[in-house]
Amino acid sequence: MKILYLIYQLVIALPIILVLTILTSLVIIIGSWLGDAHFWGYYPGKIWSILICYVLLIPVKVIPHPEVKQNTSYVFVANHQGAFDIFLIYGFLGRNFKWMMKKSLRKMPFIGKASEAAGHIFVDKSGPKKIYATIQRARSVLKDGTSLVIFPEGSRSFTGHMGFFRKGAFQLADELQLPVVPLTISGSFNILPRTGKYLTWHPMTLTIHAPIYPHTKGPENINRLVEESYKAIEQGLPPEYQGMIENPDQ
Repeated sequence: MKILYLIYQLVIALPIILVLTILTSLVIIIGSWLGDAHFWGYYPGKIWSILICYVLLIPVKVIPHPEVKQNTSYVFVANHQGAFDIFLIYGFLGRNFKWMMKKSLRKMPFIGKASEAAGHIFVDKSGPKKIYATIQRARSVLKDGTSLVIFPEGSRSFTGHMGFFRKGAFQLADELQLPVVPLTISGSFNILPRTGKYLTWHPMTLTIHAPIYPHTKGPENINRLVEESYKAIEQGLPPEYQGMIENPDQ
Protein backbone atom coordinates (compact mmCIF):
# COMPACT_ATOMS: atom_id res chain seq x y z
CA MET A 1 0.00 0.00 0.00
CA LYS A 2 2.85 2.42 0.80
CA ILE A 3 4.33 1.94 -2.67
CA LEU A 4 0.95 2.46 -4.34
CA TYR A 5 0.34 5.61 -2.30
CA LEU A 6 3.79 6.94 -3.21
CA ILE A 7 3.13 6.34 -6.92
CA TYR A 8 -0.25 8.05 -6.57
CA GLN A 9 1.42 11.06 -4.90
CA LEU A 10 4.03 11.50 -7.63
CA VAL A 11 1.96 10.70 -10.70
CA ILE A 12 -1.48 12.09 -9.85
CA ALA A 13 -1.60 14.14 -6.63
CA LEU A 14 1.54 16.27 -7.03
CA PRO A 15 0.65 17.74 -10.47
CA ILE A 16 -2.89 18.52 -9.25
CA ILE A 17 -1.59 20.19 -6.07
CA LEU A 18 0.90 22.31 -8.03
CA VAL A 19 -1.85 23.56 -10.33
CA LEU A 20 -4.21 24.18 -7.39
CA THR A 21 -1.53 26.13 -5.52
CA ILE A 22 -0.69 28.38 -8.46
CA LEU A 23 -4.36 29.02 -9.31
CA THR A 24 -5.30 29.68 -5.68
CA SER A 25 -2.39 32.10 -5.23
CA LEU A 26 -3.38 34.02 -8.35
CA VAL A 27 -7.03 34.16 -7.27
CA ILE A 28 -6.03 35.52 -3.83
CA ILE A 29 -3.64 38.10 -5.27
CA ILE A 30 -6.03 39.37 -7.98
CA GLY A 31 -9.16 39.14 -5.80
CA SER A 32 -7.55 41.00 -2.90
CA TRP A 33 -6.29 43.69 -5.27
CA LEU A 34 -9.69 44.16 -6.93
CA GLY A 35 -11.96 43.78 -3.94
CA ASP A 36 -12.43 42.60 -0.36
CA ALA A 37 -9.20 41.10 1.00
CA HIS A 38 -11.18 39.88 4.02
CA PHE A 39 -13.10 37.54 1.68
CA TRP A 40 -10.42 36.74 -0.90
CA GLY A 41 -7.76 36.29 1.75
CA TYR A 42 -9.66 33.48 3.41
CA TYR A 43 -12.08 31.48 1.24
CA PRO A 44 -9.77 30.54 -1.67
CA GLY A 45 -7.18 29.33 0.86
CA LYS A 46 -9.84 27.36 2.72
CA ILE A 47 -11.00 25.63 -0.46
CA TRP A 48 -7.37 24.99 -1.52
CA SER A 49 -6.63 23.30 1.81
CA ILE A 50 -9.74 21.12 1.69
CA LEU A 51 -9.00 20.04 -1.88
CA ILE A 52 -5.40 19.12 -1.03
CA CYS A 53 -6.60 16.85 1.77
CA TYR A 54 -9.17 15.28 -0.58
CA VAL A 55 -6.66 14.81 -3.39
CA LEU A 56 -4.24 13.10 -0.98
CA LEU A 57 -7.09 10.94 0.39
CA ILE A 58 -6.48 12.16 3.94
CA PRO A 59 -9.49 11.84 6.29
CA VAL A 60 -10.05 14.80 8.59
CA LYS A 61 -11.99 14.88 11.84
CA VAL A 62 -12.89 18.10 13.63
CA ILE A 63 -13.93 18.09 17.29
CA PRO A 64 -15.58 21.47 17.90
CA HIS A 65 -16.30 23.18 21.20
CA PRO A 66 -19.71 24.80 21.81
CA GLU A 67 -18.22 27.78 23.66
CA VAL A 68 -16.30 28.98 20.59
CA LYS A 69 -18.71 31.45 19.02
CA GLN A 70 -19.00 32.86 15.53
CA ASN A 71 -18.37 36.57 14.93
CA THR A 72 -16.01 36.72 17.91
CA SER A 73 -12.29 37.46 17.68
CA TYR A 74 -9.96 34.91 19.26
CA VAL A 75 -6.26 34.21 19.43
CA PHE A 76 -6.02 30.57 18.36
CA VAL A 77 -2.84 28.76 19.44
CA ALA A 78 -1.89 25.31 18.15
CA ASN A 79 0.87 22.75 18.44
CA HIS A 80 3.02 22.57 15.30
CA GLN A 81 3.42 18.95 14.23
CA GLY A 82 4.22 19.44 10.56
CA ALA A 83 3.50 21.09 7.22
CA PHE A 84 -0.02 19.65 7.07
CA ASP A 85 -1.03 21.74 10.09
CA ILE A 86 -1.62 24.55 7.60
CA PHE A 87 -4.14 22.58 5.54
CA LEU A 88 -5.92 21.23 8.62
CA ILE A 89 -6.45 24.65 10.22
CA TYR A 90 -7.03 26.66 7.05
CA GLY A 91 -9.48 24.15 5.64
CA PHE A 92 -11.36 22.97 8.69
CA LEU A 93 -11.24 25.50 11.55
CA GLY A 94 -14.28 27.24 10.12
CA ARG A 95 -13.19 30.75 11.08
CA ASN A 96 -12.07 33.73 9.05
CA PHE A 97 -8.62 34.42 10.41
CA LYS A 98 -5.14 35.68 9.64
CA TRP A 99 -1.95 33.74 10.19
CA MET A 100 1.02 35.11 12.11
CA MET A 101 3.96 33.58 10.24
CA LYS A 102 7.72 33.79 9.90
CA LYS A 103 8.83 36.57 7.58
CA SER A 104 10.97 34.04 5.66
CA LEU A 105 7.74 32.56 4.25
CA ARG A 106 7.27 35.77 2.28
CA LYS A 107 9.95 34.47 -0.11
CA MET A 108 8.05 31.30 -1.05
CA PRO A 109 7.00 31.29 -4.73
CA PHE A 110 3.33 32.25 -5.20
CA ILE A 111 2.41 31.47 -1.56
CA GLY A 112 4.45 34.37 -0.16
CA LYS A 113 2.83 36.93 -2.47
CA ALA A 114 -0.62 35.45 -1.88
CA SER A 115 -0.14 35.57 1.91
CA GLU A 116 0.93 39.20 1.67
CA ALA A 117 -2.07 40.09 -0.50
CA ALA A 118 -4.40 38.25 1.89
CA GLY A 119 -3.21 40.35 4.82
CA HIS A 120 -1.52 37.62 6.83
CA ILE A 121 1.03 38.96 9.30
CA PHE A 122 4.73 38.34 8.83
CA VAL A 123 6.57 38.46 12.14
CA ASP A 124 9.72 40.56 11.99
CA LYS A 125 11.91 40.34 15.09
CA SER A 126 14.82 42.31 13.70
CA GLY A 127 14.30 45.23 16.08
CA PRO A 128 11.92 46.91 18.56
CA LYS A 129 10.29 49.05 15.86
CA LYS A 130 9.59 45.99 13.70
CA ILE A 131 8.13 44.09 16.66
CA TYR A 132 5.94 47.07 17.55
CA ALA A 133 4.73 47.29 13.93
CA THR A 134 3.82 43.60 14.03
CA ILE A 135 1.77 44.11 17.20
CA GLN A 136 -0.01 47.11 15.69
CA ARG A 137 -0.81 45.11 12.57
CA ALA A 138 -2.23 42.29 14.70
CA ARG A 139 -4.28 44.80 16.67
CA SER A 140 -5.83 46.14 13.46
CA VAL A 141 -6.74 42.61 12.32
CA LEU A 142 -8.42 41.47 15.54
CA LYS A 143 -11.80 43.11 15.02
CA ASP A 144 -15.17 42.37 13.45
CA GLY A 145 -14.87 38.70 14.33
CA THR A 146 -11.54 38.12 12.58
CA SER A 147 -9.11 35.99 14.56
CA LEU A 148 -5.41 35.18 14.57
CA VAL A 149 -3.82 31.73 14.39
CA ILE A 150 -0.34 31.35 15.88
CA PHE A 151 2.01 28.43 16.48
CA PRO A 152 3.58 29.46 19.82
CA GLU A 153 6.38 26.89 19.47
CA GLY A 154 7.65 28.96 16.55
CA SER A 155 8.79 25.93 14.54
CA ARG A 156 7.69 22.42 13.61
CA SER A 157 8.35 19.54 15.94
CA PHE A 158 11.12 17.04 15.19
CA THR A 159 9.46 14.33 17.29
CA GLY A 160 5.70 14.97 17.29
CA HIS A 161 5.96 16.19 20.88
CA MET A 162 5.48 19.84 21.79
CA GLY A 163 8.38 22.09 22.65
CA PHE A 164 8.04 25.09 24.96
CA PHE A 165 5.64 27.93 24.12
CA ARG A 166 6.94 31.39 23.36
CA LYS A 167 4.86 34.09 25.03
CA GLY A 168 4.26 36.46 22.11
CA ALA A 169 0.76 35.17 21.25
CA PHE A 170 -0.29 35.29 24.89
CA GLN A 171 1.14 38.77 25.43
CA LEU A 172 -0.92 39.94 22.47
CA ALA A 173 -4.07 38.31 23.88
CA ASP A 174 -3.33 39.88 27.26
CA GLU A 175 -2.75 43.34 25.81
CA LEU A 176 -6.00 43.24 23.82
CA GLN A 177 -7.87 41.29 26.54
CA LEU A 178 -9.00 38.62 24.09
CA PRO A 179 -9.73 34.96 24.81
CA VAL A 180 -7.19 32.33 23.75
CA VAL A 181 -8.49 29.14 22.12
CA PRO A 182 -6.10 26.15 22.19
CA LEU A 183 -6.12 23.82 19.17
CA THR A 184 -4.72 20.29 19.24
CA ILE A 185 -3.40 18.98 15.92
CA SER A 186 -3.00 15.22 15.75
CA GLY A 187 -1.87 13.11 12.79
CA SER A 188 0.02 15.75 10.85
CA PHE A 189 3.37 14.50 12.13
CA ASN A 190 2.52 10.97 10.95
CA ILE A 191 1.80 12.24 7.42
CA LEU A 192 4.98 14.25 6.95
CA PRO A 193 7.47 14.64 9.81
CA ARG A 194 9.85 17.55 9.62
CA THR A 195 12.71 15.35 8.43
CA GLY A 196 10.53 13.29 6.06
CA LYS A 197 10.64 13.37 2.26
CA TYR A 198 7.48 11.46 1.32
CA LEU A 199 3.93 11.45 2.61
CA THR A 200 2.44 8.60 4.58
CA TRP A 201 -1.32 8.13 4.62
CA HIS A 202 -2.75 8.95 8.04
CA PRO A 203 -5.95 10.60 9.36
CA MET A 204 -5.77 14.04 10.96
CA THR A 205 -7.79 15.41 13.86
CA LEU A 206 -8.33 19.02 14.89
CA THR A 207 -9.59 19.41 18.46
CA ILE A 208 -10.92 22.85 19.38
CA HIS A 209 -10.77 23.47 23.13
CA ALA A 210 -12.71 25.83 25.36
CA PRO A 211 -11.73 29.52 25.22
CA ILE A 212 -9.49 30.75 28.03
CA TYR A 213 -10.62 34.23 29.05
CA PRO A 214 -8.42 36.88 30.66
CA HIS A 215 -8.92 37.29 34.41
CA THR A 216 -6.50 40.14 34.92
CA LYS A 217 -3.86 41.93 32.84
CA GLY A 218 -0.12 41.54 33.05
CA PRO A 219 2.52 38.83 33.66
CA GLU A 220 0.30 36.71 35.91
CA ASN A 221 -2.43 36.51 33.29
CA ILE A 222 0.09 35.78 30.51
CA ASN A 223 1.65 32.90 32.46
CA ARG A 224 -1.78 31.47 33.19
CA LEU A 225 -2.74 31.61 29.50
CA VAL A 226 0.48 29.82 28.55
CA GLU A 227 0.09 27.09 31.17
CA GLU A 228 -3.61 26.40 30.56
CA SER A 229 -3.20 26.41 26.77
CA TYR A 230 -0.25 24.02 26.91
CA LYS A 231 -2.12 21.65 29.22
CA ALA A 232 -5.26 21.64 27.04
CA ILE A 233 -3.34 21.01 23.82
CA GLU A 234 -1.19 18.27 25.35
CA GLN A 235 -4.22 16.44 26.76
CA GLY A 236 -5.68 16.26 23.24
CA LEU A 237 -2.62 14.45 21.87
CA PRO A 238 -2.24 10.66 21.74
CA PRO A 239 -0.24 9.37 24.75
CA GLU A 240 2.84 8.66 22.61
CA TYR A 241 3.18 12.38 21.80
CA GLN A 242 2.49 13.79 25.26
CA GLY A 243 5.32 15.31 27.27
CA MET A 244 7.57 18.19 26.28
CA ILE A 245 10.66 17.65 24.14
CA GLU A 246 12.46 20.88 23.32
CA ASN A 247 13.10 21.49 19.61
CA PRO A 248 16.75 22.25 18.76
CA ASP A 249 15.83 25.39 16.81
CA GLN A 250 13.46 26.94 19.34
